[in-house]
Amino acid sequence: MHRGVLTCLRETPIQDVARQMSEQDVSALVVVNDEGHLIGLISRTDLVNARLYEQYWKHWRGLTAGHIMVTDVVSVHIGDSMQEASRLMMERRIHRVVVVEADGEGVRPIGVVSVTDVVRDIADED
Repeated sequence: MHRGVLTCLRETPIQDVARQMSEQDVSALVVVNDEGHLIGLISRTDLVNARLYEQYWKHWRGLTAGHIMVTDVVSVHIGDSMQEASRLMMERRIHRVVVVEADGEGVRPIGVVSVTDVVRDIADED
């Protein structure tokens, strides 16, 4: 699991999202609200898909993470197993799940488990 989640806000312009992904060499950012609660996920694939439809967007330069983020984010809790994370990734055909912990009326992202983490976990088994 990657601890220390890289996040952005709903209002973050997609150019800034792309820049942060590129500079940090990550394939997704977790979108949070002002309280730091999980509200979405935006991946490189979401950015590429948005670019495909650029000609149809009147205000391309005004697009934000909130416009193209996925809101049905698949997550696991800190105590869940790698097996559970793997099962969810396989069933939903996704590349990552967000690790969360309860925080008042929302959930706070604390990590991300990716397919790369699963492969590393398999490699480290004795």
